[in-house]
Parts: sequence; C-alpha cells; structure tokens
Amino acid sequence: MVRLISGLLAFPATLTALAVAALAGAPNARLAAPGGWEVEKGVERPSYAVAEPSRTDLNIDAVVLMCEQGPKGPIVQLRLYLSGNGPLAPTGVANLKDDPKVELAIDNASHPMELLFADEFAVVADASEDTVPLLSTRALDALQSGRRMELRFHYVQETEDGRTRPIDATAAVDLQAGSGGGAVAAVRRCGGEMAASPQVAHAPAGR
Repeated sequence: MVRLISGLLAFPATLTALAVAALAGAPNARLAAPGGWEVEKGVERPSYAVAEPSRTDLNIDAVVLMCEQGPKGPIVQLRLYLSGNGPLAPTGVANLKDDPKVELAIDNASHPMELLFADEFAVVADASEDTVPLLSTRALDALQSGRRMELRFHYVQETEDGRTRPIDATAAVDLQAGSGGGAVAAVRRCGGEMAASPQVAHAPAGR
C-alpha cells in the first residue's frame, strides 16, 4: 500500500508554492544547469534548493531540498516533484504494484530511506519528528559533502499472466554542480540553528 503523509497537511501552503514557482523557472529560483543545485534567490535565508536530475528513467521533473517548520522546529525534507499527472513511476512501465521501495546512494554509500507521498510530490526520508518525515543530520551531511546522489527505486510489476517481476529505476543528481554543497548548507541554516539530530525512522517491513 502506498504510504501517505498525513503530517504534511498542516504545513504552510506558501512553501509549496515557492517550490512550484522554482519548477516553473521563476527568476528567483532559476536552475543554473541540469543536475546542479540552485538556491532560492533574493532572500537572506534561502528556504529551498532545486536540482534537475542529470539522469533519470522516471517521471521526476525536479528534486527539491526544502526547509519546513516542523512540530518542534525547522526541518529539511527531500522532495520529488513529478512531470505530468500520475504516480511516481518508471517511464513507459505499467501495471506496477503499490509500495515501491527506495534507497539513497551518495558516492556509492547506501542510506536506507522511506518513500512517502503527498498530493503533488513524494518525500524521501530517513527520520521523523512526530509524524512528519525528514532527512536526518547524517543524511544531510552526506548530501552536503558528497559528489553524486543516486536514488534507486525498486518496483514490482504484475505481468499479464499474473506473475510478478522486479523493475528498477534510478534518478541521479550531481551534488557539486551549480551551487554544490553550499546550497545544502544554506537550506540547513533556514530558520536559524537546526534542531538536534532526530530519531531515525524504522525501515519498512520487507526491506
């Protein structure tokens, strides 16, 4: 079953609107180049950074690192905004079963992640504050210092004869292109000092 994010319903709509503006190429959040981070411009404390995947075989339009106000203080989420309508899925692949799995590989070091869904985006997270998903300090450190991020998705497809087979897909981002690690650091500073390292969420059953 696809995991939905109920905790996001209380988040300010203006932050989501900012991300949508970035994807549309607004002047204050224009992407410098495919694959590289570009931070929100024209503000003292950027609240998000946007990157276009350098390579992907999924319907991912942009990867957004976003600072949000969580239940106890500022948090950082890794969001995936999609191109067109429909669920997050490999391009041209149908009959996918629910509950895809994802792992985050940074410079080939794997970080187990949860994949959760809101109305207009998906969230990749390895920690939570109350019920709100977020990235742990460990994951943010790796994003800030790493060179290449690869999101590895694992799906199950049901064939016409009723059998199932694994389908894998990836999305890669060059972490040092564009504003590089400085973009990650800028988002982490959003809202002042970040809260203490949150408790790492448990991996879902069957991982």
